[in-house]
Amino acid sequence: MAAGRPHRPRPLRRARGPAGPPRPRHPGTPGGRVRRAVEVLRAGALTTVQDLGRAGWAHLGVPRSGALDPAALRLANRLVGNPEPAAGLEITMTGCELRFPRAATVAITGADAAVRVGDRPGDVGRPLSVPAGAVLRIGPPRAGLRNWLAVGGGIDVEPVLGSRATDTLSGLGPPPLRDGDRLPLGTPTGPPAPVDLTVAPPTPAELRLTLRLGPRDDWFTAAALDLLFDGAYAVSPVGNRVGARLTGAALPRAVAGELPSEGIVLGAVQVPADGQPLIFLADHPTTGGYPVVGVVDDVTPLAQARPGTTVRFHGPQR
Repeated sequence: MAAGRPHRPRPLRRARGPAGPPRPRHPGTPGGRVRRAVEVLRAGALTTVQDLGRAGWAHLGVPRSGALDPAALRLANRLVGNPEPAAGLEITMTGCELRFPRAATVAITGADAAVRVGDRPGDVGRPLSVPAGAVLRIGPPRAGLRNWLAVGGGIDVEPVLGSRATDTLSGLGPPPLRDGDRLPLGTPTGPPAPVDLTVAPPTPAELRLTLRLGPRDDWFTAAALDLLFDGAYAVSPVGNRVGARLTGAALPRAVAGELPSEGIVLGAVQVPADGQPLIFLADHPTTGGYPVVGVVDDVTPLAQARPGTTVRFHGPQR
């Protein structure tokens, strides 16, 4: 990545481990000894370990990362009796398959998807008992993009800077899951929640996001701001946990010069040279060299936004 330039998100693809020595089969456990573990039979397109992120390190160039929908992970943890910050799995687009050598309680939240525990069906949004040796199969979302999985005791990989979250941009935390991985589990601390079925809300075909202008809205023409608030954009297939690229009317610049790199926050709407907005998500860089026209109040809806989803911006008072 060139100095002073932001990371350019690429299409989601099957994650591959970094070059170098093979990863340990039992990450996060000295000597590879795991008493409670989950085995990854099919990792899917992108499945990562996530918790609520590593807050408080931005001054050292480390973004928060963490689950793209923190509320969904918190709910999954509550359903299995975990503390809300416990680490779980974030599963993108294609589902995954896991085997539990020992009995466990799991919960899946997020998008509507077909779930099977061994030969029996399961529900999204409800605690599920997985017998010893059973395979948990989570299918592709019927709508939306992602699911979150909590296991009683939490995913107990080694924390980095106080978090077990996978940061796909910096490489902090455990690498994305691969077929054959084994993930250590912690000791359950509470019983599953006595709750009824929690139905995920339908994923809308159009998102309305509140956008607060600045700090570089003066780098764009008045016509550009009209286009931003009055037009419609579509989520591009070129996106990932770093950012959601949008396609639509290009935003003309009022200032044509170069901008020194400056801080980037969650929800920052950066406008690269092609004029197409880019909304930064959980694994965003901490600095970037293109102007930020504004910041989105809440990027959580983008966690389930498939390519082609319509995005409209409105100001706090609109």
